[in-house]
Amino acid sequence: MALPLNSAVRSFCFRGGAELLFDGVKKHQVTLPSQPEPWDIRNLLKWIKTNLLKERPELFMQGESVRPGILVLINDADWELMGELDYKLQDQDNVLFISTLHGG
Repeated sequence: MALPLNSAVRSFCFRGGAELLFDGVKKHQVTLPSQPEPWDIRNLLKWIKTNLLKERPELFMQGESVRPGILVLINDADWELMGELDYKLQDQDNVLFISTLHGG
């Protein structure tokens, strides 16, 4: 079942240094605003960029997706197995973003 309007996604987590782009906050509990279509990852990323991302969006986003080197897990499964940007959010989904990009 796709995420109902005005329903809370349980959590978004940022790890591996990605949290530094979000004021160091690793876990976010949010209620997404209502919209005519069910929430998918594509729309979620736009919302995250506008509402949660605090600095250097080029280190998190590339176009309408995450940049290469950001691993996305939906309920502990690779988002590539779930449909990537087209995955429709379900109630109680956990979405985890892990940066594999490290300076040296």
